[in-house]
Amino acid sequence: MAFDKIIADKEHIIRLIPQKPPMVMVDKLYFSDETRTFTGLLITEDNIFCQDGFLREPGIIENIAQSAATRVGYFCEKNNITKIPIGFIGAIKKLQIFELPKIGSELQTEIIIDYEVFDFSLVIGIVRQDEKIIAQCEMKIFLKKD
Repeated sequence: MAFDKIIADKEHIIRLIPQKPPMVMVDKLYFSDETRTFTGLLITEDNIFCQDGFLREPGIIENIAQSAATRVGYFCEKNNITKIPIGFIGAIKKLQIFELPKIGSELQTEIIIDYEVFDFSLVIGIVRQDEKIIAQCEMKIFLKKD
């Protein structure tokens, strides 16, 4: 999927998610609505999840989780909610990693909301590199609201 407009860059995203550098695994927000979110990440050599020239499995999982967190933060910002809730991964199911992306690659991650009930969401995360699916999973996320 090609996007020509970035609606939030890395500096903006850092204000939307609880993670801070060097743990930030999303550097672009392309689109977000009630059911779908698209984010991007340029994999750099200094990424803490890179080893031997590739982004390792924990980095891919963290990218999916932070893409979901970016969606929540962006929704809160758009709706003037000043206290952004923190999300916790409750479970990861059906994880498939087909390929590890190389340093210098650009990932595009799609988050699809399967369902939401109260403070619980089931999301489907799909990670692409050059239009090719390299990873996917289902993730249960619980939001801690004060």
